[in-house]
Amino acid sequence: MGVYQRGDNFYIDFTFHGTRFRQMIGPSRKGAGKVISKKKAEIAENKFLDVKKELPPIRFYDFAVKYREWAKANKTKNSYNRDLTSMVYLNEVFEKKNLHEITMEQVEKYYSQRKVISIYSANRELALLKHLFTKAIEWGRVKESPAKGVKVKLKEETQRVRFLMPPEIQLLLSHCPDNLKPIVTVALHSGMRREEILSLKWTQVNFITGIIHLDKTKNHEARNIKMNLTVQAALKGLNRISEFVFCKVDGSRFTKVPGPFENVVRNAKIENFHFHDLRHTFASNLVMAGVNILTVKELLGHKKLDMTLRYAHLAPNYGDAVNILDRTFAKEETAKVIDLEERRQIRA
Repeated sequence: MGVYQRGDNFYIDFTFHGTRFRQMIGPSRKGAGKVISKKKAEIAENKFLDVKKELPPIRFYDFAVKYREWAKANKTKNSYNRDLTSMVYLNEVFEKKNLHEITMEQVEKYYSQRKVISIYSANRELALLKHLFTKAIEWGRVKESPAKGVKVKLKEETQRVRFLMPPEIQLLLSHCPDNLKPIVTVALHSGMRREEILSLKWTQVNFITGIIHLDKTKNHEARNIKMNLTVQAALKGLNRISEFVFCKVDGSRFTKVPGPFENVVRNAKIENFHFHDLRHTFASNLVMAGVNILTVKELLGHKKLDMTLRYAHLAPNYGDAVNILDRTFAKEETAKVIDLEERRQIRA
């Protein structure tokens, strides 16, 4: 948008939805500025030229198809698959409704009913619904999101940290079949996520530099993994029969952890332990060994420090920190006693 002068008058000039608009305002530049500010506000609020009436209605189901196409191209495979599961439940309620007909009351009712069954699922479905409407606004299909004001009232436990100590690690590895043991070994020694491991290709592994390059991660950011000797030995011991590092006998990649991992854990008599907990085991043992929490953050590929701080209490000096006060306060009290005694001697 712009303001220009021609002769004694000022004009505004802007393009909206491919159409150019020019209007003479008058001899005041300030007046022209006010008009163009008003036009900007009208466009932002979808009030310019009554845009709301021009938006064609679209059914939730039809837009969900478009959203899934976008998600498949832009999200990780795990995130996309989780969306597919969540979308099944959302479609049961909203598929026949037009997007602009869905109200906050309907979204809140849906969330309340779903959280009774599963807090975890309800939160994932609400997050997906919110993002779906965010994209609908960006793509000009609706004016606002009915899910925006719906707040998560009950959050699932996100700080669960289950990890194994070295003796338990050896116990787990001893129960792993040949096709699973190298996968578990790499997870324990690299902190890589399940999908990062199962989708790993030989072109991403460089034994000369000792680096595994991950070009597609959960955070959509590339990450380099430094291989220790254990990881290198595990990978060098594999037969290269496919482009994938870990694959079936026919060369196709694993779509799920072989074993199955749950059976291996059960046979090892290790309770309440999942594959993702191998990542927790990697991080927890590093922190207990004295590795700086910021270093662990980088190794895990966390965007925010608060995700890594869940391991901070495992640091060797964490529990000893408060003991410093015993010594500090004791010194202060001793100094006070000496000071009082000196004052008494002076008085005497």
